Amino acid sequence: MKSARQEKILEIIERFEISTQEALISKLAEFGFESTQTTISRDIRQLRLVKTPTGRGLYKYAAPKDKREVATPAHNSALTDSVVKIEAAQNIVVVKTLAGMANAIAVCLDSLDVGEIVGSVAGDDTILLVMHDNNCASACERKLKAVFEQ
Repeated sequence: MKSARQEKILEIIERFEISTQEALISKLAEFGFESTQTTISRDIRQLRLVKTPTGRGLYKYAAPKDKREVATPAHNSALTDSVVKIEAAQNIVVVKTLAGMANAIAVCLDSLDVGEIVGSVAGDDTILLVMHDNNCASACERKLKAVFEQ
């Protein structure tokens, strides 16, 4: 079921401009795939989907061109340009983004080799990165500022 759903996701994002998880869930349902937001979020991460510009000032989900390619900010200026602020607060690093971009950037951050990150939670325009301790958070903040040119 998982592989069939993920294949359908790739087909859907190729055929339609899907910009939100809700839109993807709805479109999957049209094709007979009932899914939860948690499942779709996991699929997006596993498929390494990124949000790319549509040309009309909007963003849509897209698969990496090269299946081996990892979605990193260096490969997608839309992602690097979407990060507004990075700040450590004790053992948490807060990443502020443009509206609607936090999930795509969180997927990107999950794929980076930043060993200090214990876990991440993404909202609409904010990502919380949990670290082991305050020193790890400071180190992560420095690395991410370098990656996102802050």
